[in-house]
Amino acid sequence: MATPTTADTYDVIVLGAGAVGENVADRTAQGGLRTVIVESALVGGECSYWACMPSKALLRSGAALAAARRVPGAAEAVTGALDPRATLRRRDTIVHDYSDAGQVEWLGSAGIDLVRGRGRLTAERQVTVTAADGSVRVLTATHAVVVSTGSAALLPDVPGLADVTPWTSHEATSATQIPTSLAIIGGGVVAAEMATAYTALGSQVTLIARSGLLGGQEPFAGDLVAAALRAGGATLLLADSPAAARRTDSGDVELTLASGAIVTANEVLVATGRVPNTQNLGLSTVGLVDGDWLTVDDTLRVVGESPASVAALASGWLYAAGDVNHRALLTHQGKYQARAVGDVIIARATGSAVDDRPWGTHVATADHSAVPQVTFTDPEVASVGLTAADAVRSGFRVRILDYDLSWLGGATALADDYVGRARAIVDLDREVLIGVTFVGQDVAELLHSATIAVVAEVPIARLWHAVPSFPTLSEVWLRLLEEYGRPDSVPQA
Repeated sequence: MATPTTADTYDVIVLGAGAVGENVADRTAQGGLRTVIVESALVGGECSYWACMPSKALLRSGAALAAARRVPGAAEAVTGALDPRATLRRRDTIVHDYSDAGQVEWLGSAGIDLVRGRGRLTAERQVTVTAADGSVRVLTATHAVVVSTGSAALLPDVPGLADVTPWTSHEATSATQIPTSLAIIGGGVVAAEMATAYTALGSQVTLIARSGLLGGQEPFAGDLVAAALRAGGATLLLADSPAAARRTDSGDVELTLASGAIVTANEVLVATGRVPNTQNLGLSTVGLVDGDWLTVDDTLRVVGESPASVAALASGWLYAAGDVNHRALLTHQGKYQARAVGDVIIARATGSAVDDRPWGTHVATADHSAVPQVTFTDPEVASVGLTAADAVRSGFRVRILDYDLSWLGGATALADDYVGRARAIVDLDREVLIGVTFVGQDVAELLHSATIAVVAEVPIARLWHAVPSFPTLSEVWLRLLEEYGRPDSVPQA
């Protein structure tokens, strides 16, 4: 029997209905363009079901309990252990029991069509979608195709690792029971957050990271998080790496490390990086390489890198937003890109100038040097812009301002034994901030003020007149400015 095929034409086709794809589609639909979104899994994507939201649900219970135990009076009232079952139930509520019915309903209310199935580029401006039942729809775009298919966990080439069916972030955030022991391979954000969550939930965690913890951050961030994990009972092997893996007869995973040490755990979580979800996307039909990251310009238009791809993309119809373009693998940055690319497509479709809006949403430039990020460990790590080392490598003449957050009245109110640190990097030639890092309990909410200061290039002289309230953690801004203004303060790099 022949597979049924239908054909449709839209102004815009969006591949991937995660947070980024939804925002692209919403923007173009609001601009009057007939838009369809293609998704083979759950509408809402990774962030809603297997990353941002469920991971924060798993982390929050432990963070709240730890915060209470730091305050006399509350500490005496909190006498029980964390309840893993209740934590998992709350996680399930937050992910709507892995149902995307509400997200699908929103698409309909926004005037966005949904086609379920696997979409593949089959010609210029053409996407062929194969549904689970084998039916096929051929979609044609009059203006643009936007790839927002995201990324997936990278599985390192360790002998035997694939055979033990390791966890990735999917399994770690959707687990239905807490393993007695968990080995984590990796030292980045996912590894640090899941080590924090599972230690609090009662697992005996062993984290293996050859290059240390949170290597892209200021060194003190990794040091403070590592100290907290060790204090919570986790084992950190920060100068070792797995050389082989196998399942034992008891069902546990046995990791042989490069040092010769053996680590045995119920499960192993791999958190060593990401790869683009472009393996089966049909990129080769337009001269691109299947499985590669997609290179884009600041309007998020895909840039051809071979004569064939340059010719196929010459009319500027293919765009990529979110993880898949490898500019900044963060949901909020992907959504920022989505708003920008949506406006670009509308402008080009209506014959308007791409940069004709005063607020500049048509061009995505925030990914260059001012990316904010929070790592929801305990203590939290919140940063934006350059680290001190990055600033020096980039040739800036800088002053490094450090402050112990425990000296703040706001920190004293939060906990008797508050542990935290702040660092600001000043470009001395312009006297503006180019990087800020906070580490400590509840510092995530400090980050947007730092982001505004860095992005807007607010002069230090003006920041003096933004008076922080007392007693709050925000008072750190005054203390950093006081450090900068000390007569004996000199450039440190």
